[in-house]
Amino acid sequence: MKTPMQEALETYEAMLSLHPEMAVSVRSVVEDLKSHLEKERETICNAFSDAQHGAVESMMTAEEYFEETFNTKEK
Repeated sequence: MKTPMQEALETYEAMLSLHPEMAVSVRSVVEDLKSHLEKERETICNAFSDAQHGAVESMMTAEEYFEETFNTKEK
């Protein structure tokens, strides 16, 4: 199973061969995505660890955990 970030990277890397005229733009997107892979890994590992060690309230749903951990609401 791949993470969404890894899937996005594959998509953009495939675009490089399909659309050479977009190579400069696509390469910059690919490099930007690659720079976020380690943070994604840390985030996933931290979430797993939190759940495993009971750091997350047992009454909290996965959705609530996500919303509390990642400030995704637009301001």
